[in-house]
Amino acid sequence: MSNVPFAFEASTKPPRDGNKFVLRFWANRHARLMEITYSIVEATLRALAPLFKLIGYERMEKPMVVVEKTIKSALFDCRMCGQCILSSTGMSCPMNCPKNLRNGPCGGVRANGNCEVYAEMTCVWVKGWDRDALCVGEGLGRQSSYERGR
Repeated sequence: MSNVPFAFEASTKPPRDGNKFVLRFWANRHARLMEITYSIVEATLRALAPLFKLIGYERMEKPMVVVEKTIKSALFDCRMCGQCILSSTGMSCPMNCPKNLRNGPCGGVRANGNCEVYAEMTCVWVKGWDRDALCVGEGLGRQSSYERGR
């Protein structure tokens, strides 16, 4: 057996059971609330930075990673890839793409917005685009997060 990763999940493998991810789908539908919550948590952590420095960042890292992994796994099916862009994709994790495409949708997105690999699954990038529009409220002509200076 080869250790080379597959380009995408086997087409014979059914997509994950949606019932297991009710919380993730709720978080996607409430992307604006998640973005506000994220901003509050970030501001709180920044305010606590002097305390973390006093305690020691090395000592704080492990417990913070455990908390982050637990919350993000439940809400976003996070893979802890280390390159999180949830705030840019309407709280829809692109690592949930069967092809693991991180920088945008593949060329095979169906006309109805569904995945090329799993016809019954909405493309995570289509979800991300729709949810991001809800977060920033600028519609199709909106600027990227980078252009807005976030």
